[in-house]
Amino acid sequence: MTDRPIEDYAVIGDTCTTALVARDGSIDWLCWPCHDSPAVFLRLLDGDRGGFCDLVLDSLRETQRRYRPGTTILETTFVTATGRVTLTDFMPLHPLAAVPDEGPDGDPRGRIVRLVSCEAGAVAGRFRVRPTFDYARDGASLEAQDDGTVLCRRLGEAEGVRVAASVPLAVAGDRVEAAFRLRAGEGASLVLAHREDDDGDVENAAASLTATETYWEEWSGRCTYDGPHRDSVLRSALVLKLLTHAPSGGIIAAATTSLPEAVPGTRNFDYRYVWMRDASFTVTAFVNLGYVREAAEFLRFLRDADGTRGRDLKLMYGINGRVPAEEILDHLRGWRGVSPVRIGNAASGQHQYDIYGEFLVALHAFLDAVDYDPPVKVNDHLAEVLGHLTDHVIRCRHEPDHGIWELRGGTRQILHTKGMLWVALDRAVQIAEAVPVASPERVEEWRRIAAEIRAEYHETGWNSQVGAYTQAYGSDDLDAAVLRTVLFGAFDPRSPRVAATLAAVSAGLGDGDLIYRYRNADGFAHPEATFSACAFWRVGCLALAGRTHEAEPLFARLLARGNDLGLFAEEIDARSGEQRGNVPQGFTHMAIINHAVRLDRAARHAQARTDEPCRWAAGA
Repeated sequence: MTDRPIEDYAVIGDTCTTALVARDGSIDWLCWPCHDSPAVFLRLLDGDRGGFCDLVLDSLRETQRRYRPGTTILETTFVTATGRVTLTDFMPLHPLAAVPDEGPDGDPRGRIVRLVSCEAGAVAGRFRVRPTFDYARDGASLEAQDDGTVLCRRLGEAEGVRVAASVPLAVAGDRVEAAFRLRAGEGASLVLAHREDDDGDVENAAASLTATETYWEEWSGRCTYDGPHRDSVLRSALVLKLLTHAPSGGIIAAATTSLPEAVPGTRNFDYRYVWMRDASFTVTAFVNLGYVREAAEFLRFLRDADGTRGRDLKLMYGINGRVPAEEILDHLRGWRGVSPVRIGNAASGQHQYDIYGEFLVALHAFLDAVDYDPPVKVNDHLAEVLGHLTDHVIRCRHEPDHGIWELRGGTRQILHTKGMLWVALDRAVQIAEAVPVASPERVEEWRRIAAEIRAEYHETGWNSQVGAYTQAYGSDDLDAAVLRTVLFGAFDPRSPRVAATLAAVSAGLGDGDLIYRYRNADGFAHPEATFSACAFWRVGCLALAGRTHEAEPLFARLLARGNDLGLFAEEIDARSGEQRGNVPQGFTHMAIINHAVRLDRAARHAQARTDEPCRWAAGA
């Protein structure tokens, strides 16, 4: 089969895991029961070996789709030669009678529900379910049950998927099929259940849809952003919520592994883990929209995952433990034949010191949102956490590292890292000024060292020959990550040197509205596509510089780069306009939220006609 474009995929989920649904109704990606569990469906990465749950309709002519407003419930309408049907896909997530102070705010049922409703004429078709367990490394046995369901078991294991339907099921080789013939007003349902003891509850599928819609509508209703880009912002917020893992409080970077950043190329990585950086970005985005509980839940995750209270902060974490060692699945050919397919991530052992700044930005934003009256479990150890993090900053301020882009070569004195070390101490000072978590002498030390770091990267990071702040000390290479440091206040957005750097990055790394992260050699044979978040960072820098007449139309054009549902992968191929990399990508959707907020504040600032400096902690 021909691999579907990455932008063809929609995402559904239940805050435990997600599934990707193609435009033609095929579920081609599902890891169960968690985001980083082995894949059960992975036709996304191998059209021949990978499992799926698809929908085959006779004489299909036309397809349209949408999310129900304010939800993650996907509706796809198919027009055939004889009629019209709507397929409704969701993963049940029911409201709780009372939301606890900590822990999941909904009740995930561990199911996928697919409802087909005939809207006009008559339609014939069938569902096909083919599970391939453990990334298609294990086979499956398909066992018809007395209750009419089919239990698909991983060979030699208790793990399985139960298939239930409102129409008869049949086992056909390595798949289960559910055929239907519907007239206007009639419907059929298919339920996939992860737990062996779950019978699928087909009879109550419609009631589960209502409950799930209620959960998402109530959650969306708490969004505080009411600016001109509300639809895009809310969709991005829903994506970020789907990338959370409610049982642990963790936030993963993306739903998939090994979707390539370049074609051809080998830049295929596993993003189904909790990156300190990406999760901290997401926390800031949540806070900017009024979702303070989600921010608190991530702090819960860290409290449980990192028992050292910041003394041994990791670059990334697995949802339920350490990130597994990187492994290549060479039996899978990869999306469009672009290999390797990787699970695990070798970058987990890198030194990336900017994470201290990333986390302190998120912590500061959370504390500010709760008026510095955090939950007891945060407040009790705040002084200790702050002390450990600032100790890290002071200890590593002169050390080289691998940096935000996780370059797999040697370490360098990377400018973005230095800027984020200043940000870390700046936010620590702001926290300590609001609550008594450090002595005046300690706070003064942070302030003094922050000033030294800032003076150093302003002087050493500037390359007069290039006419810009560059990627690393002594480097001639441009780096879009420098723009992020402007967003956090590490540079004055109105300074001539920042303006020159923005112009240099736009010219040297830009391709129209799109931006590459960098263009220097990084050990990979093929260049990558443009990095979507970088283009949004340019929007933020323009807004902070008072150039909103440029920032607003650029932001609108970038939003139009998403797929028909407003979803973004990690990157965009500048030539074809196709999405590249893992999808949906939290990094990109976080940038959409934060820059919509930043633009809204810029407009309000301009309307107020004030000459005060614009320093908005809207995140990156």
